[in-house]
Amino acid sequence: MANKKQDNSNARIADNKKAAFNYFFEERYEAGMVLEGWEVKALREGKVQLTDGYVMIRDGEMFIVGCQINPLKSASTHVNPDAIRTKKLLLHKEEIRRLTGKVEQKGYTLVPLNLHWKAGKVKCDIALAKGKAEHDKRDTIKDREGKREVERALKTHNR
Repeated sequence: MANKKQDNSNARIADNKKAAFNYFFEERYEAGMVLEGWEVKALREGKVQLTDGYVMIRDGEMFIVGCQINPLKSASTHVNPDAIRTKKLLLHKEEIRRLTGKVEQKGYTLVPLNLHWKAGKVKCDIALAKGKAEHDKRDTIKDREGKREVERALKTHNR
């Protein structure tokens, strides 16, 4: 009997919800990731945390730092899993060169937005972002709370 695989195309693994609160996004890119076998297995189980992650460019290559992939309890005995290992991101050289120029400008940084499956491979969406000032963050909170109040009012009105 044929082994049926689940259709995981574009299935989300993890989101960095803090990123939208702390940054304005200018451009988005999708990058491949170089992972070890135990990391892929842990990602299938959702054992990842992107919140403290950031992207750095070193020697013309991009790396994601602070992305924590927690190993499964059934990890192999001959592998020493490192939960906070620096992982290489795969982009075209021209894209990396372009991003390097932008990141060197004042105030720009690269942040991971989410991890997802695409054609059986793990992809990382990254964004060229500019940090929000404190008053921008307060505005974001105010808008969010305003929307919640409107939803509550509509919910009680519809009853």
